[in-house]
Amino acid sequence: MLPLNGEAAAMPEKKKPSKLEKVRNFGICAHIDAGKTTTTERILFYTGKEHAIGEVHDGSATMDYLVEEQERGITITAAATSIRWDGYDLNLIDTPGHVDFTAEVERSLRVLDGAVVVFDGVHGVEAQSETVWRQADKYDVPRICFINKMDRGGADFDHSVATIQERLGAPTVPLTVPVGAADTFRGVVDLITMEYVTFGGEQGEVVERVPVPEDLADEMGVRRLELIEGLADHDDALAERFLDGADITPDEIHAAVRHVVLERKLYPVLAGTALRNAGVQPLLDAIVRYLPSPLDRGSVTGHRPDAPEEEVSIPPEDDAPLCALAFKILSDAHGDLTFVRIYSGTLQSGKGMYNPRLGKHERAMRLLRMHANERKQLETASAGQIVAIAGLKLTATGDTLCDKTEPVALEPITFPEPVISMAIEPKSTADKDRLEEVLDKMAREDPTFRVTTDPETGQLLIAGMGELHLEVLKNRLLRDFRIEANVGKPRVSHRQTVRGRGKATCTFERLIAGVDQTATVTIAVQPGEPGSGVQFESKAPAHELTPTFVAAVEEGTRFAADGGLGMGFPVIDVKATLLGGVMHETDSTETAFQAAGGEGFGQACEAGGVVILEPVMHFEVTTPADFVGPISSDLIRRNALIEGDELRGDLRVIRGTVALRQMFGYSTTVRSLSQGRASYSMQPAGFREVTADERKRLTFED
Repeated sequence: MLPLNGEAAAMPEKKKPSKLEKVRNFGICAHIDAGKTTTTERILFYTGKEHAIGEVHDGSATMDYLVEEQERGITITAAATSIRWDGYDLNLIDTPGHVDFTAEVERSLRVLDGAVVVFDGVHGVEAQSETVWRQADKYDVPRICFINKMDRGGADFDHSVATIQERLGAPTVPLTVPVGAADTFRGVVDLITMEYVTFGGEQGEVVERVPVPEDLADEMGVRRLELIEGLADHDDALAERFLDGADITPDEIHAAVRHVVLERKLYPVLAGTALRNAGVQPLLDAIVRYLPSPLDRGSVTGHRPDAPEEEVSIPPEDDAPLCALAFKILSDAHGDLTFVRIYSGTLQSGKGMYNPRLGKHERAMRLLRMHANERKQLETASAGQIVAIAGLKLTATGDTLCDKTEPVALEPITFPEPVISMAIEPKSTADKDRLEEVLDKMAREDPTFRVTTDPETGQLLIAGMGELHLEVLKNRLLRDFRIEANVGKPRVSHRQTVRGRGKATCTFERLIAGVDQTATVTIAVQPGEPGSGVQFESKAPAHELTPTFVAAVEEGTRFAADGGLGMGFPVIDVKATLLGGVMHETDSTETAFQAAGGEGFGQACEAGGVVILEPVMHFEVTTPADFVGPISSDLIRRNALIEGDELRGDLRVIRGTVALRQMFGYSTTVRSLSQGRASYSMQPAGFREVTADERKRLTFED
């Protein structure tokens, strides 16, 4: 792997710039209603960023600045801010907790160095907790766990920690332990220093540390020993001290915790209740002590745009060539903003950058440091920083911005495909162009929002990740962009695959513009692995098809798969193999082989047996025990597969899987069945074959 400047000669290592050692880029992630934004608001207050605490329940939360967020009391879009704590510069991103907006978590974690995952002290790990944890695993993000809501009835710290270990498979080490729970919650014990920590003052701003009370000393002594033993299993230096019988100092424990966090061997756990202003300052201390700096994360790897096989090492240095990743586009009344993480080099206001995907230059008209929707203009921004750029016209989410003299491309961000769609049309012809323009802008901003045209009806279709996602987008159209439009009812986005193996030989012969076009291909298909999309492989002998014609066949195959083989449902999880073909000396063209590839793929799929798939969701319904019966009966009526239920505190949690189409409007139903006391969450579970009746409805079969 070459360094970014291409020089392979060994050079003395430069001294690490101290300013990066005191930078923390982290996100706060959680299941919806775990208290993530409430925790963020306390962080803003205690770091002095805000002079009053914003609350989610009354719509005053600083980071939930959209009207939709304030009205619904949930986070919809990831919001960034910069704060300082104990001499450290912290770049924080508050992410959504609802499954419909999981793309916001995905692109945030792609550029962050660490994360705080917030858990509800009553429920522990919940459905979306698992999703965000897997997303963090995908990008090797070190994490700290915060067990929140220890003041709620039914809160159980040890149970919540156990769910992290059992449901996430994540080894944990508690660093603080709550004293009491629910109405008796009084503070936390710091196991590292063996101090009892309380939070006084009007808003928990007065932190008092005293020795652990005698009535807790034995229990906390045992817990501290368990902490040291857990760390010693993964830290040789601490293990040696422990086996020698030495007194382990707090500094030694801090060093060991930092080591295991950076190596992702253990996940420290802290406790508190953000709403009651307790436990947040120790969490801030843990963030600066244990989460990695850009230097700890080290160089990232990219590749040369013209040579994808050539890896390039990108060091976190200001004087290296520029390399930044655009991870979020935000459109508002002031124009588009492009959020970037700078991995190396320096950005300057007014200077140009190179986009290797497009092969074009873009100019940073202004550099901005964001605090939710507030902006502060910057002249320069350097390695390790997260900033917004105003004025980029072409750059999309996942694009790399770099120095043209040292072009490099970072791994782009991948997003799940939309699973629900609905028709939309302007109320007047005068609004047609405006509607299409705004939809294009929204699709650029949100990579999980798609705009297509139904090939049969000519209807404009918008697709997203769920009912709430589309409802929020619809409201933005009506309220923010003032577009008058009619929208249809939501409908799921189906897919197709093959049941078995199939093979077809297709000959394309046509006179086009007075020129004969001829091509023959033989294609075989078979089921692929779930989530594999469409894989293409060529086993055609070189004397039968040139590489150019093989590429044309692949292009035709993928076009046919995306087009849905005439039914409009994209094909997924199929492996296509080009076995051979016939070229005509004069009449064979790329166009002919592209057409033959598409037709041959469709015929091979028919031979293998085409199956229509529908999206399936994992669900969790949390309800008081009195309503388990009617809620379970309603789920069974929706053909849900109930996999089990468990007791969490004084509530029952019903888990299972169900077809997405069966859950339209469920939020209203579950509130009605439980007198408003039950809640539910869902996350994608993949696709499954539709029932015979549903297939008839979709295909109009007799």
